[in-house]
Amino acid sequence: MKYTNADSLLPEELLQEIQRYVHGGMIYIPKRKDTHSKWGEQSGTRVMLNLRNREIREKFAEGSTVDQLVDQYALSSDSIKKIVYSRKNKS
Repeated sequence: MKYTNADSLLPEELLQEIQRYVHGGMIYIPKRKDTHSKWGEQSGTRVMLNLRNREIREKFAEGSTVDQLVDQYALSSDSIKKIVYSRKNKS
């Protein structure tokens, strides 16, 4: 995380208001909630898992058993069942 000197960034009035609460310390200013990424979006993990889950559902529909999918994907049988029986992401 990169730190920026508030003197060079904020208007004087805002800086003085912040200094009423923080005296020479560091503060973290979070992103606005509407700019937050969902889990795995920036790293590509979400896309990878969606593709894996689609593949699991396709193999199950083609006749693979839950036990075969457990062995192939190294997931628990409960995880495989959640993937193949859930309505989420079926399209």
